[in-house]
Amino acid sequence: MTGTRFAPGDVVVRREVLRGEVWFGCPTICVEDSADLFALYLPPGAEFGFPEHGSFPCGRHPWQIAGHTAWSGHGKLMLQRPGEAHSVDVFWTGEQRAFAGWYFNLQDPLRRTPIGVDTLDHELDLWWPADADRYVWKDVEMFAQRLVEGRYPGMEAAIRAEGDRIAALLDAGERWWDAGWADWRPDPSWPVPALPAGWDHVPVR
Repeated sequence: MTGTRFAPGDVVVRREVLRGEVWFGCPTICVEDSADLFALYLPPGAEFGFPEHGSFPCGRHPWQIAGHTAWSGHGKLMLQRPGEAHSVDVFWTGEQRAFAGWYFNLQDPLRRTPIGVDTLDHELDLWWPADADRYVWKDVEMFAQRLVEGRYPGMEAAIRAEGDRIAALLDAGERWWDAGWADWRPDPSWPVPALPAGWDHVPVR
């Protein structure tokens, strides 16, 4: 992932690109952008954007269909290493903002744009609750349905292989992320970011 780096506090537009078309976007906040880690924070209230025009061969984005317009609950932190086809997401819960667990989100490796990054969620995920001894697979049946819908043409084997790779690392006791992120807190001075005008017209990379 090459291109201009972002500074902590910068707004980074995270877009999903499906079959060459922008499908979804949301504004996040840069926490760290280094050679080894790209950390983004999605705060509560951050708006969801859905392009009005496009062919959308697999239909509208599921969150648009469900009527979701912004991120709710606590914010989440997304930890990504350059070139990897997943992020390690950190979730919190309750009034005390207690650490809830690690979420391994399978996705396209990030590609930089002038306003942020492009990727595509792969539906299949792994979830390791804070109070559990082991992870669980998520959305296995939904992933199979997405394949039927034609969302990931020619990608099934690679997506499954990435999930299996993550599971094998976890089974072997490997932890490639810093567990200290569980205690991270956002800067209280950060405002809720907004999508910039024309966010969906920036060329796809």
